[in-house]
Amino acid sequence: MISDNARAGIQQAPARSLFNALGFTAEEMKKPMVGIVSSYNEIVPGHMNIDKIVDAVKLGVAEAGGVPVVFPAIAVCDGIAMGHVGMKYSLVTRDLIADSTECMAIAHQFDALVMVPNCDKNVPGLLMAAARLNLPTVFVSGGPMLAGHVKGKKRSLSSMFEAVGSYAAGTMTEEDVTEFENKVCPTCGSCSGMYTANSMNCLTEALGMGLRGNGTIPAVYSERIKLAKHAGMAVMEMVRKNIRARDIITKESIMNALTVDMALGCSTNSMLHLPAIAHEIGFDFDISFANPISEKTPNLCHLAPAGPTYMEDLNEAGGVYAVMKELADIGLINTECMTVTGKTIGENISHAVNLNPEVIRTVDNPYSKTGGLAVLKGNLAPDGSVVKRSAVVEEMMVHEGPARVFDCEEDAIEAIKGGKIIAGDVVVIRYEGPKGGPGMREMLNPTSAIAGMGLGSSVALITDGRFSGASRGASIGHVSPEAAVGGPIALVEEGDIISIDIPNLKLEVKVSDEVLAERRAKWQPREPKVTTGYLSRYRELVTSGNRGAVLEFPKK
Repeated sequence: MISDNARAGIQQAPARSLFNALGFTAEEMKKPMVGIVSSYNEIVPGHMNIDKIVDAVKLGVAEAGGVPVVFPAIAVCDGIAMGHVGMKYSLVTRDLIADSTECMAIAHQFDALVMVPNCDKNVPGLLMAAARLNLPTVFVSGGPMLAGHVKGKKRSLSSMFEAVGSYAAGTMTEEDVTEFENKVCPTCGSCSGMYTANSMNCLTEALGMGLRGNGTIPAVYSERIKLAKHAGMAVMEMVRKNIRARDIITKESIMNALTVDMALGCSTNSMLHLPAIAHEIGFDFDISFANPISEKTPNLCHLAPAGPTYMEDLNEAGGVYAVMKELADIGLINTECMTVTGKTIGENISHAVNLNPEVIRTVDNPYSKTGGLAVLKGNLAPDGSVVKRSAVVEEMMVHEGPARVFDCEEDAIEAIKGGKIIAGDVVVIRYEGPKGGPGMREMLNPTSAIAGMGLGSSVALITDGRFSGASRGASIGHVSPEAAVGGPIALVEEGDIISIDIPNLKLEVKVSDEVLAERRAKWQPREPKVTTGYLSRYRELVTSGNRGAVLEFPKK
């Protein structure tokens, strides 16, 4: 056992004295020590129930012959951090989570890990740590929130942000906004649409790192407690069989996850997180991989914000396994990939059934023949940009309009809510990328304001920042290279015509190469917005959005 490095032999007597101080028995000192990484806190609704999940995992580990030991991981609530300086501290926590978990696991020589995340950065951060550490590891999330009900319809957090935009447009009263405020988030759990947290929890199943239901069983269902117990048991079986994280997280399983991503219509943030997870196993994941996968993968689900269904509906319809079975039946899933069950993907999904073809369309009747995401390139984004194609209305799939240029999110929101953006415009928000932000803020406030003001079918938004999974419309993010390093988005001027062609995967500014070269010669780097603290260190090490915003030492 790895833990013998810290517990066995006369030389480790001092360490054993400290284990004695923790209350370890002599019997426990001979059993595998399983670290349970708990993302529990009292500020994130998706994490407030994780203490119950952790308790259940501990029971499962102990019942199966292990010694459970809990340690924490931090978490930021993107919804609470949205629209102010706090959002700069969201994406950056992914690496803090991975790094701190690595530190704890190696310092204390755990034999295995159970990861208990839920929200946007915890899931990918802990997947990165799992791949890096290569221990027997199982994931069990806190589960999704139930949808709210307002005025006879199911609602979620994206509805709340759009309500604020509707109020600014004069189409909703303050009383209406208050009703939404009190009803859209009715339970604990990760917000109820196919936003980033639920996207990544579902993709954890697709990777093979979580048990069936990890992504979809609602947080408030007792079934999730059972799932947590089984996760604790499963990790002990992995210890016995020596199945490790990198036996499961492989190039093939990551491509499976990308395929499922397309079918589910996941958040654009998956195109930051899948490359970062791949980076940990030495797989150079190019975001352009998305296009050939999308070309052959039907989009089977339209969960909020793309459509009227929610995570509870996906769960009742058969969940991620039912989606994977649809895809496997037409040869789009590598069924030989190993999973935390000790069985292959093919074995796991063999008996899955699509129980509601209105929620999970069949491959013969998809929402579209192509997948939910697209990577656009062109002279405005030579290294790529990302759009959630499944959440774009038909009339905005091809669009040209004048650039309305803003150098920060706040200025853009002020203009949108002030009625200064009109139908046909293309809002450009720059200097919000990984380095420029720093931290690559999500742009849910401006996209929701556009939708709430009735401009969702006539105004596009492009940025070197990113979008919440709750964003919808012609919202194109991760524009690379970013403005802070002199990318072409830094050269766009007010009134330039921007051309968006999603079917043909193009993003162009209608300015000649000669004019762009003249502008580039005059361009000067901006002074960093942050010069102290963690964000300053992050800015120095972070790579571009098209590479997953991973941290690397600058090349000398």
